[in-house]
Amino acid sequence: MVVDERLVTYINSLDSGNTPILDTIEQEALQNFVPIIRKEMQSFLKLLLAMNRPMRILEVGTAVGFSAILMAEYAPKGCQIITIENYEKRIPIARENFIRAEKEEQITLLEGDAAEVLKTLEEPFDMIFMDAAKGQYIHFMPEVLRLLKVNGVLVSDNVLQDGDIIESHYVVTRRNRTIYKRMREYLYELTHREDLVTAVLPIGDGITVSTRVK
Repeated sequence: MVVDERLVTYINSLDSGNTPILDTIEQEALQNFVPIIRKEMQSFLKLLLAMNRPMRILEVGTAVGFSAILMAEYAPKGCQIITIENYEKRIPIARENFIRAEKEEQITLLEGDAAEVLKTLEEPFDMIFMDAAKGQYIHFMPEVLRLLKVNGVLVSDNVLQDGDIIESHYVVTRRNRTIYKRMREYLYELTHREDLVTAVLPIGDGITVSTRVK
């Protein structure tokens, strides 16, 4: 949590909610300790979808399919979503959730390591949502940017690591230092590339929103 918890609770209390199937899947995920996007991130994604009206969305990191279903629900009619997942235990749950939400025709789930799957994709996307292994963002970046249209939007979730990102390398626990180093490199690349305009925002555990300008 990088923003005061009481403030986040108040902001979330203003949210108008989601569809019943999204509420059900969210509760199931929380009960089974499956990480899904936070309430404030849900609201922000819905805003981006309304503003940018993407017709092709790529998601890196499906989990149980909650965020893909949310995007399918609130994106323009006819929007197609491709989502990538490598954790074999969650793949069948995600597929079942797509059927329950009646989004199986709109969402395509590709199984495998995103680093390899991304290389097989050709047609560019209007919006890309990164929500996979945080230490891999920097490795996914070349292929992700290849697939992002000019004027397209790249959203990356959980980039501030509960505030660890601002700490000294020596303060971060040894097991988290590789992720810490890679995430700082990712954030620097996003904010210093001439073909991107990027904002780093303290929403949830921190997000970046980038648009490709050339």
